[in-house]
Amino acid sequence: MSAPSPPPPARFRLPLAGYLIVLVGICWREGLRFLNQRGRFLSALVRPLVWLFIFAAGFRSVLGVSIIPPYETYVLYEVYVTPGLVAMIQLFNGLQSSLSMVHDREVGAMRILLVSPYPRWYLLVCKLIAGICVSLLQVYAFLAVAWFWEVELPPIGYFTVIPALLLTGLMLGAMGLLMSSLFRQMENFASVMNFVIFPMFFASSALYPLWRVQESSLALWWICTLNPFTYAVELIRFALYGQFAPLPALVVAGCAMVFLAASILAYDPSAGVMARRGGPENAK
Repeated sequence: MSAPSPPPPARFRLPLAGYLIVLVGICWREGLRFLNQRGRFLSALVRPLVWLFIFAAGFRSVLGVSIIPPYETYVLYEVYVTPGLVAMIQLFNGLQSSLSMVHDREVGAMRILLVSPYPRWYLLVCKLIAGICVSLLQVYAFLAVAWFWEVELPPIGYFTVIPALLLTGLMLGAMGLLMSSLFRQMENFASVMNFVIFPMFFASSALYPLWRVQESSLALWWICTLNPFTYAVELIRFALYGQFAPLPALVVAGCAMVFLAASILAYDPSAGVMARRGGPENAK
């Protein structure tokens, strides 16, 4: 008689407390990195403030804004561009966080985490959550400075905008994460960032209403309409005034899910980009 086959090995289950430790650890590390990199915080704050103090003030009398939702009266131009500048902060932060992902994937802690027993999709989501938390600090620091520049928003708007910031931060962070999977070296990814940030920012409703764009160029209006960043700006704009915009929320949520799913697939060691490179340890 043949010997009985050995029983299948017991399936190892990771404790739920371990998942929480991983989440807290990644968020804590990202927060410490942000606090230690004062130049990153200053650049994230100075960039939109330059637009607010110089660009908006210079074009206040030229680019008037008519009464359009969610505004109930005529508003100053700097008030109109504030939601777009908030979205710009999240866009820059999402891509900068993904830039650090390229470095961590090569020599940093993320290289070790990606080969840990925890699901890779969970590690990527934790990385996104950490980036969103950092972007919230940057956004509220900008809004605090903008308040002294007579950009006074409804008090309730500072609270109702939080869900919108979480959703837009998820979309922009997932987009950056997807882009980071396509590059092996940090220098290559950093050079491409400008080709993504500025077209998305300028071809949107961040600086001017879409009806003005439609009057000047129908082709540009279509580009702005198809730009996901436009809907992120409008979602934040309505949320800052305590209103909900269904279409922007649906588009942003849909794009966030698509970008996140594509990122998880791209970082999958058995499929996607990581598989063609032999895993994160060979992504050089």
